[in-house]
Amino acid sequence: MRKRWMAPLFAFTAVLLAYAPAFAAEAAGGDYSKGWIALAAGLAIGIAAVGAGLGQGRAVAAAMESIGRNPNAADRIQTPMIIGIAFMEALAIYALVIAFSLAGKV
Repeated sequence: MRKRWMAPLFAFTAVLLAYAPAFAAEAAGGDYSKGWIALAAGLAIGIAAVGAGLGQGRAVAAAMESIGRNPNAADRIQTPMIIGIAFMEALAIYALVIAFSLAGKV
């Protein structure tokens, strides 16, 4: 039986192993703040992508359910849904810009 806590544990371990070279500068006597900046950039875009994906999924699911219940209102539901999805995607793009600006400081 697969436990629910194993997947996040493996994901956290993979992230730590992936960012181990970023923290190697600290052991060599270098500037260790660059490792934290790289980690923050990766986490920023990851969290933003997950949040935008979940939000868009819920918005589209609710819109499709309401269109299924009332097909005559499809045109009045679809336009606000697309505008809302565009705003959600804009937030993810803002996070990407912030991650790029943080990565530029490394």
